[in-house]
Amino acid sequence: MLMMNPADLPDTIPVFPLPGALLLPRARLPLHLFEPRYLQMFEDVLKTPHRLIGMVQPHKGPKGEEQLHAIGCAGRITQFSETEDGRYMITLAGISRFRITQEVTGFSPYRKAEVSWAGFERDMGASEKDEKFDRDAFLAVLKRFFDAHDLQTDWESLKDAETELLINSLSMLCPFDPEEKQALLEAPSLGTRRETLTTLIEFSLRGGSSEEILQ
Repeated sequence: MLMMNPADLPDTIPVFPLPGALLLPRARLPLHLFEPRYLQMFEDVLKTPHRLIGMVQPHKGPKGEEQLHAIGCAGRITQFSETEDGRYMITLAGISRFRITQEVTGFSPYRKAEVSWAGFERDMGASEKDEKFDRDAFLAVLKRFFDAHDLQTDWESLKDAETELLINSLSMLCPFDPEEKQALLEAPSLGTRRETLTTLIEFSLRGGSSEEILQ
């Protein structure tokens, strides 16, 4: 997985508010860009040495306006291809989470923010371990969840997958709402993320709503 030096992280990055699109450190997120403002963002980012885009969950403010969650995750463009009609398929490699300190106003067609990387130094290290992970019990609950949502997967590969890759991939791919995705993003450790993921899965199986969990 691509590694960057913390000293290389910029103070200002473009942010891409996309509901439900979760990026985590050391994971990869494919994106389809077609809106003119995001095509411009892509072209501008390619000219920078870091090639970073910040993925952020939007949410509705008190007056119904779109606001951004304070914590997002930056990904580096590692692959891209252009379609015949001018759209782009890109892949972001998750580098580090960040906290938005303030949005940058200006003439850019897309949003930018000043960000702080403090507190997320662990994101740029080696893969995390989860010593308390009970894979068999987890996969049993996951199978019930996949059956309930009519989802398909290669169960043999899940049995053999590295723990961090398994937990983070499922956090990104499972059909949770944006607030649930945000809770998974903000989990301070892999163990906490696995516990949050398990709670969300079990609650879904009981027919509960995420709002009851996350209050």
